[in-house]
Amino acid sequence: MAADPRVREVLERALAEVAGARSTSDLEQVRVRTLGRAGQLTTLLRSLGAIPAAERPKVGEETNRAKAEVEAAIAARLEGLKAEEHRRTLAADRPDLTLPGRRPPPGPVHPLTRVTEEIIEVFEGLGFSVAEGPEVESDYYNFAALNFPTDHPARDMQDTFHLSADTLLRTHTSPVQIRTMKAQRPPVRIICLGKVYRRDILDATHSPMFHQVEGLAVDTHITMADLKATLQLFAREMFGAKSTVRFRPSFFPFTEPSAEVDVRCFKCGGDGCRFCKESGWLEILGSGMVHPNVLRNVGYDPEEVTGWAFGMGIDRVALLKYEIDDIRLFFDNDLRFLQQFGGLPGR
Repeated sequence: MAADPRVREVLERALAEVAGARSTSDLEQVRVRTLGRAGQLTTLLRSLGAIPAAERPKVGEETNRAKAEVEAAIAARLEGLKAEEHRRTLAADRPDLTLPGRRPPPGPVHPLTRVTEEIIEVFEGLGFSVAEGPEVESDYYNFAALNFPTDHPARDMQDTFHLSADTLLRTHTSPVQIRTMKAQRPPVRIICLGKVYRRDILDATHSPMFHQVEGLAVDTHITMADLKATLQLFAREMFGAKSTVRFRPSFFPFTEPSAEVDVRCFKCGGDGCRFCKESGWLEILGSGMVHPNVLRNVGYDPEEVTGWAFGMGIDRVALLKYEIDDIRLFFDNDLRFLQQFGGLPGR
């Protein structure tokens, strides 16, 4: 123990406070109060110049010895306090295994997923099956087999991402129709869903990647009337019981005759409004009778079977159905937008 009364007093009080510290924060206060820049022992060392020169070495040595003793005591006590605090934390955080589990809130279903499920439900109810295919396609399946000659201007209608001279990102889901028909004999009733890619600049109404669904029915005695009845039923299921469709002549290399299909505006009932740009109609898809050349390309005899096909953008249907004015909202992952749509019906 130090002989100098000032050093002895500070040392005894510091050791007592270290022993009595109840937490690491209490111990830190003792350290600062004793050993810090303005601490008691530090102050004693700085005041050595005020005491007689003969006493300075002894007082300095005792003060440094006291500092070392306090530091050692703090270090030893710190280990014990850390272990004690860890035990208390574990005890406080121990889970109550008798409590019931907490069910996480269900996440919202993306509007594109919701519309896709609704489309599948409608056509599965009509006896159609879902077919899928690769997103990276050959020129043959994406164009040639669908009656697109190499120099045909219709290829310009679809600005394509080419990966090589003969490989590309599919511009529509029609290649799935070719693959399905090559793999089975009629009758064929399928819908093809998936992502497609075109070199569009992203804005409120265009995207270089979007989602498409196409329908195909091939059998004996398939007519344009079957196509119209099917699309009429789809419009009513998707847009309301009062919906109706109209056909307008158009051109697609893979169908003949071809038609654009509009649905009567479900906002104004056909009277004309801002939503339908005062026309009373909303364009939703393209369709037509499968071209005889396409049937021949898959090994079908156009004298024995006929078929119809249609194609529409799922994103386009979702924009209309939910009155969304910017396609980019589908890809922003903004929970404020997605939470408006809830879960799937019946789930």
